[in-house]
Amino acid sequence: MEDKIISFLALDGKVNIKCINSTNLVEEARKIHDLSPVTTAAMGRLLTMGSLMGSNLKEDDDKITLQIKANGPIDTMIVVSNKDANVRGYIKNPSIDLPLKSNGKLDVGSAVGRDGMLYIIRDIGLKEPYIGLTPLVSGEIAEDFTEYFAKSEQVPTAIALGVLVDKNGVKSAGGYIVQLMPDATEEDISFIEKNLKKMPPISKLLDQNKSLEDIAGMISGDGMLFMVGDDLYPKYTCDCKRSRIQNGLISLGAKEIQDIIDTDGQAEIECKFCKKKYLFKKEDLEKIKTKCK
Repeated sequence: MEDKIISFLALDGKVNIKCINSTNLVEEARKIHDLSPVTTAAMGRLLTMGSLMGSNLKEDDDKITLQIKANGPIDTMIVVSNKDANVRGYIKNPSIDLPLKSNGKLDVGSAVGRDGMLYIIRDIGLKEPYIGLTPLVSGEIAEDFTEYFAKSEQVPTAIALGVLVDKNGVKSAGGYIVQLMPDATEEDISFIEKNLKKMPPISKLLDQNKSLEDIAGMISGDGMLFMVGDDLYPKYTCDCKRSRIQNGLISLGAKEIQDIIDTDGQAEIECKFCKKKYLFKKEDLEKIKTKCK
C-alpha cells in the first residue's frame, strides 16, 4: 500500500482534518540510517510531521525544515519537506537504545530529551526564510508541535503521530492534524475534543488496516466528511547531486582543497540524508581548485 495524505473538512467546514499513512517512508528512513527501535519511532514521527506540513506548501521551490535539538541522547534531528510532501531526514545518533517505559512503549521523550528547542524554517521565496521556534514540552514530538501551533501560530490544533515497530521493522506509521476554523463554536470544540479522547493510537489503527477516511470519520464523529484538494503520495527522497557537493567543495577555498590533496589524495563525501557517497579523485580536486576564488 502506498503512503498517502488526505485532507478533509468536517462539521460544515468548521474543522480541517489532514491524515497521513507514512509507513513506507519511515521504513525507508529506518533502513537508510540503520535506526534502532526508539530512534525509528522518534525520527518516524518527525518525518511524518514534516510530510504533513510540507503538503501545505504552494510553490515547487518551497521547502520546510523541521529541527529538534535537545538534551536527549539523540541530540539533533532534521527533516526537510517539499510541496509534494516528500521528505528526507538526518539524525545525529541513530543507534541509541533505551529501556521501554513502564507501559511497554518506546521511550521517545527520553531519547529526544525534554530540554531543547523545536525550529520550523519555511523557505517560501522571500528574501529570508521565516523561522519559528518554541521550547520542547515533552520530547514526544506531537505534543511539542501542538504547543508550537498554539503559541507561535495561535491556531487551535490537535496532533497525533505514531510509529509501530517490530523485529522486522516498521509495521505502521502515520499521523493527523486537526485544526479548528475561526467560526467553530464551543460546542464544536467540545464535540471534537471528546472524539479525540476516545481515539486509539493512529499506528494501531493503521496496523488494523483502518483507512485514512475511517480515521478522519472517527475524529469528526458525524460521518459528514468533504475531501479537500488532491491526495498526495509522499516518499522518502533526497535531492543531493554531485554538482551540489562540488559547489560545497569550492566554497572551502583553494588552500583547503590543496590540503585535502596533500593529505588524502582524494575526497569521499557522504550525503547525511541518503548516505550516498560521492568520490572526488585527485584530478577532480585539481579542477575544482581552479574554480575557487
